[in-house]
Amino acid sequence: MNQFASRILSSCLTLLFVLGLYSQNSERPNVIFIMVDDMAWADVTQVAAQNGFYELPNMLQMAQEGMTLNRFYPGGPNCAPSRACLVSGMYTPRTKIYQPSGWAKGPANAMRFAAPMKSNGKNNFGMDIRTQLDPKTISIAEMLENAGYATARIGKWHLGPNKQGFGLSTQDGVDSSEKRYYNDTTATDRMVQGAFDFMEKHQKQPFFLYFPLWEVHTPIVAKPHLVAKYKAKWQQWPDKSIRWNPTYAAMLEEADTAIGALRQKITQLGLASNTLVVLTSDNGGAGHITSNAPLRGAKGSLYEGGIRTFAAAVWPSVIRPGSQSDDPITGVDLMPSLAELAGAELPNTQPIDGQSFVSTLRGEKREERAIFWHYPLYLEGKDTSKQGWPSDRVLPIYGSKELLWRAVPASAIMKGDWKLIYYHEYGSYELFHIGKDPNETQELSKSKPKLAKKLNQELQHWLKTTDADIPSVTNPHFKSR
Repeated sequence: MNQFASRILSSCLTLLFVLGLYSQNSERPNVIFIMVDDMAWADVTQVAAQNGFYELPNMLQMAQEGMTLNRFYPGGPNCAPSRACLVSGMYTPRTKIYQPSGWAKGPANAMRFAAPMKSNGKNNFGMDIRTQLDPKTISIAEMLENAGYATARIGKWHLGPNKQGFGLSTQDGVDSSEKRYYNDTTATDRMVQGAFDFMEKHQKQPFFLYFPLWEVHTPIVAKPHLVAKYKAKWQQWPDKSIRWNPTYAAMLEEADTAIGALRQKITQLGLASNTLVVLTSDNGGAGHITSNAPLRGAKGSLYEGGIRTFAAAVWPSVIRPGSQSDDPITGVDLMPSLAELAGAELPNTQPIDGQSFVSTLRGEKREERAIFWHYPLYLEGKDTSKQGWPSDRVLPIYGSKELLWRAVPASAIMKGDWKLIYYHEYGSYELFHIGKDPNETQELSKSKPKLAKKLNQELQHWLKTTDADIPSVTNPHFKSR
C-alpha cells in the first residue's frame, strides 16, 4: 500500500470512529435529575387539584408534558440517607447513613433503646452509623464518567467532603467549598447559572446534571418581593382553616422557577428531545412547615407522608405526555436506570440494590418486586395543631399511648400494593394496602395474618443480609409512662 492510500485509509478510519462516537452519543440521552429539599407530595398534588395555596406552574407543566410517577419513594425518610441511596445505588444499611448528624433527636428518657445522641458524643452502642459516604463507593457519577458522560453536581450534597467522581461538584454553582446555603436567597440563582454554563460547555456530548436544590429546607427564608406577594395572597385567601406559610410558598416558587429555567435552557440549546428530566424530593415535607395531608406522617417517618414524594419525568422522544405510572420506584433504582440509558457498566465492587425503571418511562409495567427502608434512630415530632393540619407525632412512647415520635427504630417492606412496617421499638408490625388506602388509615395485620407474617419474614431476611444496624442496648435512662 502506497503512502497516499495509507493516509486515505487512516483518514477514513478516523472519520468512522468520530461518526461512531457521534452516533453513540446522539442516541444516549442527557439526564437532569432535580431534587427539591423537603417538598411534600401534597405541596404539588394540592395545587394540581386546584385547591392549593402554592403556585408551581413549571412542576405542573412537567406532569402535563411527561409522566407523573405516582409512587416514587426516596431510599430514606430524610435527606442524607436518601441522597446516599441515589448516588450509590445501595440501600441505607449498606451505606450506614441514616441521619445527617448520625444522632437520635428527642428526649432520651422516652427512648426504649440507647441511641447515639449529641449529648453522649460518639457512642453508637454497637451500631455502625456514619455521616459520610465511603470514598471507596463507586458513585453514579463515576459510572457515567467511565461511559463518556460529563457529570456535575450543583447544589446540596450532604455526603461528606469526597466529591465521589463528579466532574463538577459545587454547592451553589460557583463556590467549590462545602458551605451550606439554607438561608442564602441567591444560591439558587447561582446554581441555575452554573447549570447553564455546564450544559453549554458539554452540549456536544451526553451529560448528567444532578441538581439538588436547597429549597425548601429550613430556615424558611425567601426573596422579600415573593414573600410580600404571598402575604397579600394570604390576606385574600378564602379558607383560613389551614395557615399556609407565605415564606414557604415563596421558597417553593423559587424552586419552581429554577426548574422552568433549566428546561427552557435545554430547549434553547436544542437538546430537549433527547434529555430526560426527572423531578422529585428527597423525602416528605417537614410536618411543622407544610401539610402532608391526606398522607400520614411527615419527613422522618416510614408512613407515606415521610417517604412518598411527588415525581415527574419528561423525555419528549420517549415519554407519552400526560401519562402516569403507579409502579413503585425507589432511589436506588436511579443508578441501574442510568446505566441502561448510558450503556454503562454497573459497579462490580459493591451490591446494587435497585432495578432500572426505564421500561416504566416507556409505558411498560415492571414485574413486582420488594423495596425496603430501614431507620434505627429516633425523631421527635412537633405539635402542628396551630397550622391546621395533622400532627407529625404519629408514634407513641413505648408502653404508653402518649404520641411523641415521628420516627422510632423501624424497617419497612413494600411489595406491590402491600406495605408492612416493623417497629423494633415495640416488637410489632403494621400492614397496609397502599393501593386502596394510601393514607394508611386501616391496619390489616390481624385480618391478613399470613400475608403479614410472610412479608415480615422477607423483611427480617433483608435486614440480616444487608447487615442492618438495629438498636439492642436497653436504655438505662428510659422512664416508663
